[in-house]
Amino acid sequence: MVQINFALKEVNCKIVYYGPGLSGKTTNLEVVHKKAPDTSVGDLTSIATEGDRTLFFDFLPLNLGQVAGMKTKFQIYTVPGQVYYNSTRKLVLQGADGVVFVADSKRGKMNENIESLKNLEENLKEHGLDIANTPIILQYNKRDLPDVYSVEEMEEALNAWDAPHFEAVARDGKGVFPTLKRLAGMVLESLNENHAPRRSPSVVAPKASADSSGGSTTATAVATSRTGTMRTQRTASVTGSVARTRASVSTQAPTVRTTSSGARPVLVTSPRRRKRRSSMVVGIVLTSIVAATVLLHLAGIIRILP
Repeated sequence: MVQINFALKEVNCKIVYYGPGLSGKTTNLEVVHKKAPDTSVGDLTSIATEGDRTLFFDFLPLNLGQVAGMKTKFQIYTVPGQVYYNSTRKLVLQGADGVVFVADSKRGKMNENIESLKNLEENLKEHGLDIANTPIILQYNKRDLPDVYSVEEMEEALNAWDAPHFEAVARDGKGVFPTLKRLAGMVLESLNENHAPRRSPSVVAPKASADSSGGSTTATAVATSRTGTMRTQRTASVTGSVARTRASVSTQAPTVRTTSSGARPVLVTSPRRRKRRSSMVVGIVLTSIVAATVLLHLAGIIRILP
């Protein structure tokens, strides 16, 4: 599981090399430890038997520099390939962010590859992970041997979910870094998808719809949140009917009457409108008379008695 330390601005990811015994898992880590810059790689810790077979795990810290302002560090592990160390493999696999499955290309080793791959799938399920959704690379190792399976045979037998694959000769360093580089990119992409900021809740403005039968207006407000969509409908009744409103408007509107001879149209107004217009004319005339009288008084032509 990715560990993010915001105080130190560090991102720690875990990669596990999985596969059958003697397929080349530890050899991959030894090549990375040997060829990576000293400033980027830590000490390689290996717990192995006298026969140089991994008994518990190999551990290699690898620093890939800064990504988006965060120091990115990968902790690389291997698991024992022997079947009777399954409990140890399950423990080391816990919290893995990506897996490199190292398959042995030598003929006669296909059953061991298939058995180890099924074991990987089962152990991932116990940790709540799906192998199809987990960043995983298939590395077909030992391609330098004289009698090996073809890549097509390896793909047909092992790669049911079309995961990326690489051919490798781990002891010569071929294919080691391309495998690790591709998986590191997949892990960072998965990290970006899983930890991307979520969208803030959005609110849809209320919509109003007119009801022609009852003459009412319905306002519907729809609010959307992270946990779901909550809809609230509020109905406000409007006094009066639409028909009455239209009737009152039509009585106040002026009408246009045309003569039968096709002469100029005559605008016919209501008595109330004509009375209002006459009052306005009288007011304008009186205002003009008062203004003229004041001007004549100021000019000394007439005198206004107190």
